[in-house]
Amino acid sequence: MKTAACQIFRTCNKLFSGKTPNDIVEAHPSNIETAAHLENIQQLPSPSQTPSVEAVMERAHHGGGWLLSGIICMNILMVGCALISGSAISGVITTVHQQIFIIVLLLLTMLWMFTYTVFTSRKDPAQFKDSHAGPVWLRVGLVLFGLLSLLMDSFKIGNYVGYLHCDSAVKVAFPVVQAVFLFSQTYFLWTHAKDCVQMHTNFTRCGLTLTLSTNLVVWMAAVTEESIHQTDLPDLNTSVSHKMYRASYGDRRCKCSHSMCETFKEAFYYLYPFNIEYSLFASAMAYVMWKNVGRLVDDHSHHNIKFRPKDVCFGPVTGILLVLSGLVTFILYEVGILEEEKEKRNEALLIHFITNVVIVSLMSIAATIGCVVYRLDRREHVSEKNPTRTLDMALLVGASMGQLVISYFSIVAVVATGARGHLNALNLAWAVLMVLELGLQNYFIIEGLHREPFHVMQEAALHTNAHSFHEHIETMVVMEGNKFNYFLNLSVDKPNWKRRILKEVCAFLLLANIIMWIMPAFGARPQFDHPVETKLYKFTTWAAIVNVGLPFGIFYRMHSVASLFEVFLIS
Repeated sequence: MKTAACQIFRTCNKLFSGKTPNDIVEAHPSNIETAAHLENIQQLPSPSQTPSVEAVMERAHHGGGWLLSGIICMNILMVGCALISGSAISGVITTVHQQIFIIVLLLLTMLWMFTYTVFTSRKDPAQFKDSHAGPVWLRVGLVLFGLLSLLMDSFKIGNYVGYLHCDSAVKVAFPVVQAVFLFSQTYFLWTHAKDCVQMHTNFTRCGLTLTLSTNLVVWMAAVTEESIHQTDLPDLNTSVSHKMYRASYGDRRCKCSHSMCETFKEAFYYLYPFNIEYSLFASAMAYVMWKNVGRLVDDHSHHNIKFRPKDVCFGPVTGILLVLSGLVTFILYEVGILEEEKEKRNEALLIHFITNVVIVSLMSIAATIGCVVYRLDRREHVSEKNPTRTLDMALLVGASMGQLVISYFSIVAVVATGARGHLNALNLAWAVLMVLELGLQNYFIIEGLHREPFHVMQEAALHTNAHSFHEHIETMVVMEGNKFNYFLNLSVDKPNWKRRILKEVCAFLLLANIIMWIMPAFGARPQFDHPVETKLYKFTTWAAIVNVGLPFGIFYRMHSVASLFEVFLIS
C-alpha cells in the first residue's frame, strides 16, 4: 500500500511538476478533480515531518490512553476533594494529612516532567507544534504568578519554622517542595506547552492528567484556606461580625519562636490570589497539551501578530482611571468595614456598591458597542478545530457561572424580603447589571476569538489585488506600481474604524476586569457584610454559596484579561 502511494505521488509529480492547481484547470477544464487532489498533496507535511508507521498505528489505538488518563485524573481529584473538605470541617483529618497527600502528588508530577523532558520530547521524530497553544502572554503571566507564588512559599517557610518545636515538620516541607515544583513546572510549560506528542502517547496522557489534577488539588487547597480566612462569622454576642482566622498550626498553645510569625502570616495570605491563579493557568495549559497528544498540526499556520499600543488611546486612559478609582474606593471599603460603628460600616458598603455599579455599567456599555461592531464586521469565522479556543470558551462560560449563581441568589433575596433602602437598591442593581455584563462580555470575547484575524483578511485581499494588478495593467510604469504598493501597505498599517473601536473596547474591558479581579481576590466580601442574603438563606448555606462561587468568579476575571488581550491582538 505504501509503495502504491509513492508511485501515485511520483506520477503526479512528473505530470504536473511546476504547475499549480489553477494552471491545470485552465489547461484542461475537465481536470478539476485532479487539481483538487494535487492541491491536497501539496498541503501534506514534508517527509521530514511525516510520522513513522508505528506512530500512526499508536494513534489509531489511543482509546485506552484517553480512558486511563481520565480515570487517573478523576480519582486524584475525588481523593483530594475529600481530604481538603475533611481538613476544613472536621478535626480528625488535619492539615498535615492533606499536605502529605499533596507532597506525594507534587513529587510524582516532577518525576514525570523530568522523564518527559529527558526522554519523550528529545526522541519524538515528528516534533509537531500547536502555534495557538501556550501564547507568550499566557506564559509570561504564568512566570509572573509563579514568582509571586515562590515569594508566598518563602513567607510560609519563615512562618512555619517558628512552630517546628511544637508542630509537625511536614508544614515546613510542604512549601519547600511546592517551591521546587513551581520552578520545575514553569520551566516545563514554558518549553513544552506547544508540543503535540507523537510517541509514548499513553504514558504522556497519564502524566499530563497527573499534572492537571495536581494543580487542581493545589488550587482547591489554596481556595479553601483563603475562603476560610476571609469568611465573616456572625458574633452571637454583638452585632459585629469578625474574621474567621482558622490557623492551621494545630494546638493554639503552640507559640512561635520568633517575632516575625504574624508578619509572615499576613504576607502570605495576601499572596494567595497569585498562587490560585498560577494553579489555574498551569491546569489550562496542561489540558491543552493533553488534547494535543497525537494531533498532527501544521506549524506554518502561525501568523505573526504585532502589538502596537499606539493604535488605541481612549480605552486605556479610561481603563486606567477606572483602576485607580477602584483601588482608592477598595482601600476605603477595607478600612471602613473594620469599624465597629454601624453607620461607618454602611458608608463603606455604600461606597463599594456604587463603585461596582459604575464599573459594571461601563463594562456593559463597552461590550455592547463591541457586539454591534461585530454585527457590521464581515470577517469570516475560524472553522478549524482548535483545543485552545474550545477550552477558552468552556472556561469563560463555566467560570462565569460562579458569579452568576451569587448574583441570582442576591436578586432573589432582595426581592423576596422586600428590602428597602439605598444599600438594598444598590445591591439589587449590582446583581442585575452583573448578570447583563457577564452575558455581553462572554459574547464579545467568544465572538472575537472565533473571527479570522484582520491581518489575515487584509493579506488575502492584498494578494488578490496584486495578482489582478499584474495581470491587467502590465503597461503601468514602475513608478506608478511602487506608488500602488505603497498605498496597499499603508492600508495594512493604519487600522480602519472598526478595528480601532474593537481595540479600544478590548483595552478598556481588559483593565476593568483587572480591578474586578483585585477587589474580591484581596478580601472584598460585601456578601457577608450586607445581611440580607444571610437572613434569608442562613449563614451556613450562604457561606457555602459564596465560598464556592466566588473563586470561579475571580478566575473568570483573570481569564477574561488573557482572552481580551488575544482579541486585541487579532483585531
